[in-house]
Amino acid sequence: MCGIVGYLGEKNTKEILLDGLKELEYRGYDSAGIAVLQDNQFSNYKAIGKLVNLEEKTKDYTTNGFAVGIGHTRWATHGKPTELNAHPHLGESSYVVHNGIIENYAELKKELLGDGVTFLSQTDTEVIVHQFEKNLKVCSSAFEAFDKTIGELAGAYAILLVTKSEPETIFFAKHGSPMLVGIDDGNEKYFASSDTPLIGHATEVNYFEDGDYGFVSSKEIVIFDKDAKMKKPIFTKLSQNKLSAQKDGFRFFMEKEIYEQGDVIADTLMGRLNDEEILFDEIDKNLFEEINEIKLCACGTSYHSALSASYLFERYSKIKTSVEIASEFRYREPIMTKDTLFVVISQSGETADTLETLKMAKKAGLKTLVICNVDNSSMVRLADATILTRAGIEKGVASTKAFATQVTIFWMMSLYIAKLRNSLKPQEIARQISLLREVPASVKVTDEMHEKLKRLSKRYLHGHGFFFIGRDIFYPLALEGALKLKEISYLHAEGYPSGEMKHGPIALADPELFTIALLPEHLHYEKSKSNVEELSARDSTICAISSIEFDKADDFIQINKCKDYMLEFFEMMVVVQLLSLEISIRLGNDVDMPRNLAKSVTVE
Repeated sequence: MCGIVGYLGEKNTKEILLDGLKELEYRGYDSAGIAVLQDNQFSNYKAIGKLVNLEEKTKDYTTNGFAVGIGHTRWATHGKPTELNAHPHLGESSYVVHNGIIENYAELKKELLGDGVTFLSQTDTEVIVHQFEKNLKVCSSAFEAFDKTIGELAGAYAILLVTKSEPETIFFAKHGSPMLVGIDDGNEKYFASSDTPLIGHATEVNYFEDGDYGFVSSKEIVIFDKDAKMKKPIFTKLSQNKLSAQKDGFRFFMEKEIYEQGDVIADTLMGRLNDEEILFDEIDKNLFEEINEIKLCACGTSYHSALSASYLFERYSKIKTSVEIASEFRYREPIMTKDTLFVVISQSGETADTLETLKMAKKAGLKTLVICNVDNSSMVRLADATILTRAGIEKGVASTKAFATQVTIFWMMSLYIAKLRNSLKPQEIARQISLLREVPASVKVTDEMHEKLKRLSKRYLHGHGFFFIGRDIFYPLALEGALKLKEISYLHAEGYPSGEMKHGPIALADPELFTIALLPEHLHYEKSKSNVEELSARDSTICAISSIEFDKADDFIQINKCKDYMLEFFEMMVVVQLLSLEISIRLGNDVDMPRNLAKSVTVE
């Protein structure tokens, strides 16, 4: 989710870097910084919070003539959001910005500390600049030192590095994180982690491939591939439509956000997993001392993620868990005891009803935690502790990646608490962590799956409504699937526990009632199958989602065979999101725009 910009040329370097970072704000961040090398002197500015804070710090700083600059917006992964942890990171005579994660940073840092290197930050990124300068002392050139450094790094990264030993050059490397270089009609060179910062500056861009590394000066662009073979840049025309560029070729932001869930979940996991335990450096373990209950409070999609969490906390953490709808809780006279951890969940951190419940909990003296996507939001400022989801800004009306990252956080949190309470064996925690590492791959959208859902969607444009049904943790997913469909297609949809069909809802079953049945192989499959058969016997049109083919289904969507029901959860999540999207598109709806926006009423 971090953003990178870079510039080499004679224009106003500071303004180009700041404008580029503004174009990356939609990705989300908690701090930002720039470094400019001009006349063999570095100028470095960092600020936590929004870019306006960085702009204020740099208001009296100007650049004239040729300069080399790099900039960065950061989501905190290793270390809290502080100025010291913000990028760019400084060595003795070099600066670096980096997206991704250096998996072997602890090993490299230990060696560097042994060599007497002083670290200023808690980040994995800082090892890059110190390792480079260590190599610079024994190599014949800066590029040789950079080449050697890249060979010593393990993990995913997009890197820009500037050093006084080559003051008119930017060194770059790309492996697993996006980055491109752009050119204009002159000798200016521009770097960024996506198209939008370059629009209005560059006319053509080269998209780096994994393994590419090299250097750029005013005179040349030198690229080597992963096999150290020199390659020529391949330039393509840069679209000048910023909105289109932000969509990355997708029809709607919602579609793009469904596709990027693997990336944002990887960001959510980043720096929080090792082989044996979950790491939440941003919270104090004392938060969970003398706690006998967790109370989760949220609205809408966040409420559904909270419901999902309740199953995980009670199953893995063995702690009593209750879930509240914020808009109801705030108007009740609830009993709140001080042995309760009060957790609020919100994408924005500004949801009015949820914020009010947080104030109630604070007034009652409860420990409070917020699961949120926006640093420095009202809830983040008020709560005792915060875990950021790192989903980035959602431009689509219907939340997708926010839900995915919230559930990911709750899965990790349930294991974190399980370790503190000794409610799971270390071997099981290690197994669950191994499963968590598979989630980014499990939510990847395949062309085959998407095409099937596009074809299938035309069967579900008419009728009197939808049932989404599931058991256990798949019941909250059924609720979320129904919410996604109704808020962008405007069709009636309801989520139900599968076992509740016989207690009334089944009376609606007929061929014009469409049932979306979630049938995980690893959790209550036979019981859920029996409930679906009851609906089928009453002629409801059944669309089954499972890894096991279901012969009573009118339509069957097969997910991959999974090792665990939680991986099935994430695969099915993507299916219901895409199905809702495609039905809505077939109905001619703009899924990124609220219905009757011009007539919408203001709610508290």
